[in-house]
Amino acid sequence: MHVLFVERHGLEETEIPTDLDQTGADLVVLSFSDSDLGAFAEGWKRGSSLQGDDFPTLRLANLSALKHPVSVDTYLEKTLSKAKGILVRLIGGVPYWSYGLQEVAKLAKRNKIAFAVLPADGREDPQLDDFSTLPSSTLRRLKELCDTGGAIAAHAALAQLALAAGLYAAPVRGTKTLETFGAWTPEQQVCSPSEAAQEIKSDKPLIILTFYRSFITAADLKPIEALFEALRARGFELIGLFSPSLKIPDAADWIVTQIKQFKPVCIVNATSFSGKGTSGVSPLDAGDVPVFQVALSTSNRAAWMEADRGLSPADMAMHVVLPEVDGRIFAGVASFKEPGKQDENLEFSRIEHQPDKERILAITDKVSRWYKLQTKPLEAQKAALILSTYPGRPWQMAHAVGLDVLASAQAILQDLGHIEGSLQQPLEFSLKENKIKWPVEQYKNALSRIPEKLQSDLFKAWGDISTDSLVNENTFNFSALQLGESVIALQPERSDPAHRDNDYHDISRIPCHGYVAFYLWLQDDFKADAIIHIGAHGTLEWLPGKSVALSKNCWPEVLSGNIPIIYPFILNDPGEAAQAKRRTGALTIGHIPPALRVSEAPSQFSYLESLLDEFSNADGLDPNRRERLKDSIRVEAETLGIEADLGINDQCSHSEALSRIDRFVCDIKETQFGDGLHIFGRKCEQMLPFETASSELAEQKAIRNALSGKRISAGPSGSPYRGRMDVLPSGRNLFATDPLSVPTRAAYSQGIKLAEEFIRRHLQDKGDWPSGVIVDLWGSATMRTAGEEFAMALHLLGIKPVWADGSERVSGFEILPLITLDRPRIDVTLRVSGLFRDVFPTLSNLYQQAIDALSKREESSDWNPYTSGAESTRVYGPAPGSYGLGMGSAPEQLSDTGRQVAAEAWLEASSYAIKGEQIYQDKKGLKDRVAKADSFVHLQDMPETDLLLSADYAAHEAGFAAAKNSIGGNISLYHLDNTDPENPTSRTLTEEIARVVYARACNPNWLAGMKRHGFRGAAEISATLVHMAAFANLADVVGSHLFDSYHDATLGNDDIVDFMSEYNPEALAAMRGCFEQLYHSGLWKTRRNFILDDLEISA
Repeated sequence: MHVLFVERHGLEETEIPTDLDQTGADLVVLSFSDSDLGAFAEGWKRGSSLQGDDFPTLRLANLSALKHPVSVDTYLEKTLSKAKGILVRLIGGVPYWSYGLQEVAKLAKRNKIAFAVLPADGREDPQLDDFSTLPSSTLRRLKELCDTGGAIAAHAALAQLALAAGLYAAPVRGTKTLETFGAWTPEQQVCSPSEAAQEIKSDKPLIILTFYRSFITAADLKPIEALFEALRARGFELIGLFSPSLKIPDAADWIVTQIKQFKPVCIVNATSFSGKGTSGVSPLDAGDVPVFQVALSTSNRAAWMEADRGLSPADMAMHVVLPEVDGRIFAGVASFKEPGKQDENLEFSRIEHQPDKERILAITDKVSRWYKLQTKPLEAQKAALILSTYPGRPWQMAHAVGLDVLASAQAILQDLGHIEGSLQQPLEFSLKENKIKWPVEQYKNALSRIPEKLQSDLFKAWGDISTDSLVNENTFNFSALQLGESVIALQPERSDPAHRDNDYHDISRIPCHGYVAFYLWLQDDFKADAIIHIGAHGTLEWLPGKSVALSKNCWPEVLSGNIPIIYPFILNDPGEAAQAKRRTGALTIGHIPPALRVSEAPSQFSYLESLLDEFSNADGLDPNRRERLKDSIRVEAETLGIEADLGINDQCSHSEALSRIDRFVCDIKETQFGDGLHIFGRKCEQMLPFETASSELAEQKAIRNALSGKRISAGPSGSPYRGRMDVLPSGRNLFATDPLSVPTRAAYSQGIKLAEEFIRRHLQDKGDWPSGVIVDLWGSATMRTAGEEFAMALHLLGIKPVWADGSERVSGFEILPLITLDRPRIDVTLRVSGLFRDVFPTLSNLYQQAIDALSKREESSDWNPYTSGAESTRVYGPAPGSYGLGMGSAPEQLSDTGRQVAAEAWLEASSYAIKGEQIYQDKKGLKDRVAKADSFVHLQDMPETDLLLSADYAAHEAGFAAAKNSIGGNISLYHLDNTDPENPTSRTLTEEIARVVYARACNPNWLAGMKRHGFRGAAEISATLVHMAAFANLADVVGSHLFDSYHDATLGNDDIVDFMSEYNPEALAAMRGCFEQLYHSGLWKTRRNFILDDLEISA
């Protein structure tokens, strides 16, 4: 039997070493909670004042400064080695300070130190007892005192620890208890709910403010007091409810009782994490009213002001991501932690929450505006329906993924009571013709009220107002239509229309005057009660400013004006929805994707199919007949262009060629595509594999309830077509996954399958292991799959995540021995999106940490390429605050110039090395990784989309191909189909495009589905060609026969031409123009003269 050594690493190794430089003392208390430490500081002062110099000396430290092993070792040597008693309070259990616990436990046993490790999250944790050196009775008493909290209980805990350490401590007198949960007001402090109710005036709306009990015990209530004061000033009555946690059953039940009794109009919550217990509901749900989450940041204000990120990864998880699981609306940051004066006796500065007046006023404004919705009937509300203009072409206005925006806008207006029946004129025509005017002088007045810095930035970027494209005769002209109390408008371009494609994801790009004027008009002139944004995605959430916890100088906050934003969003796109939630406070209501329809083989494949069927049943035939069938299949496949699509050449054996041809035809017949588009809250006429009636009703109800200021229950995001039935019914407030739990165990298992499938295909194509792989990782996909793509990359390295018991969060990784892999480690570089960079910073850290660990192993470079001594950076992405690739119209410029511009854009937008907190430009390093790469992999996890439905696929996949071509060298481009988790399939990019063109684009049933949606359907037909052209231009992966086929199905079909001419003639003209450009550029070499005649092209 052989024992294999598995090398493990923890995430704490990525922390920066810190030397607290504290001298030794009798007792040491360590905790992640500043409230804990503050209480112990007050307890020590109390004990010292009563007992004098005989009271044991004390040192206090926050464990967040002792995460790195070097920090722990230094603190052990300088401080802990001189202690006689050590108390550690842990949140989250052993994994959150595993190295520290192990080392302190060794020291305690060696030096006979009284060592107590206690859980600080209200749970029993027997694992912690094993590290302690004290009897269980002493540990239980210490835990009871620590859980009680407050200066007297902390004094008693220090005395108890001192006695256990053999030191003298006088008996502690005074009341050591505080109710586990209760009511609180600034005037009465801790009180009963009935006592608090005596101050309430019945004619004022009531808000319940929930917060942690520890704020009281640590006398750290300034943010709570400030929220009371600000909300009262807005005309609300308040009652505070405190508890140690929303998950403690007794406390949760008590809170539910109070909420039901007091019937608040909303709840403001200052606790962290999700409040859902074993029942799957949070006690805050009991009121069926909106719950506003405020963040009490653990960083200081200066750090927040400087940081584009806004909140640290830990704060992001605690105050934003996990509360979203409960359906809370993020209202902003309320306070920051600031150190007080250094206590020379303790060598410790107490850190307290300091409220930020400006941010608290913004929170109260948001709460007030949401409450106002409860006071106005739906039909009387001034609702602004804003339709997306992304990606900016006039014939693609009101764009969304899987949603008919124009029809949905009309349906929403009907559901809200703003219109009856259908509109007299289709919206697409009305929005082109109608203009709402706003004088420039009124704009100037409104503009004067926004922060001076933003005014300065605006004029510096855009100059004089009169030059704006929306200004005519000193008046702004917005494409908008007023219907009763509501208005429907096209979202203006955020910048110069000529550069629109560059700017959609450019978070540094200042919006132009016309854009700013539109949103100020909504606030000042129209006086919108709510904004309903329809279409994915808008640009408001991509304006300059912090990623989350915005300030007064962040454009999304200034332009939204804290107006409630309701955002219908497709269930399967959590990434884009998260951006809207976190940067604009939007309530994102999920809608179902369109029905999927199974494809069929194209009509021109009928002869090939008959040959394949005959061959499959030809076991008893004459051998000569079988050989002739093989030849006939090959000839027919070559004639159709299939052999070229599949990369089959003369060296390929008949058996391999036939197997691949047959598999390709089967792939086409098994492909699913969207049959039309979904209309929000309306019945789907097609059959779906899941029940939809409840979703359709839930969508209608959700939009009405949201506009009525009611709570919308939370719902997960994902694809129901991929087995995620938990996302149904739709009509719920979407939430994403906990980034600290990615990848999950299930995702890692799927990642192994994906890695093995990719390796299998590469071996089939090249006969060798991949030598350098670039994996394209998107934030939305990672959220949807809980990290399957990232897990694939880890397995290619031979790395396995380590999960913390209980929380299931990723705490580190282990390196798998080569003997268990039975293959070399693969050199993999990650190209991550901007959203991935922001949402999953710990994954970037973990991956780079794994690379660094692999580079130090004593393994041959033939089996471990990271030991070669080359530069180790393997995570690249866009610059901080930047999203997308910024290619503009380059993919559509069918020329060498367009290809070069796109190549440079891809390289520039991918050139930032990401190493922990360090993000810096390293274009030379990126080019080196691209030059050495032999494979590029993009993964697709949803069956309801494909790479010709969005320009993003061409920009990322084909854009990389252009970049590789500009640098030089051969590359294999793979599109890994992960839509069926049981059968992941790796295809070349050429194969994937051919599959999509035959299965969806040229399919009469898909075209018929688009015809049901008029203007929007015609836009989708035209966009498919534009995306095909981009792939052909940048990656040369679209054969001329595929363009022939698409022309036959569209412009060669009189019904399609008539349809597009009636509903969207601009889209028809765009198609004709695109085909002409393809022909003249040489990317499409058709031999069909009738096609050239139809397009009026000279051969």
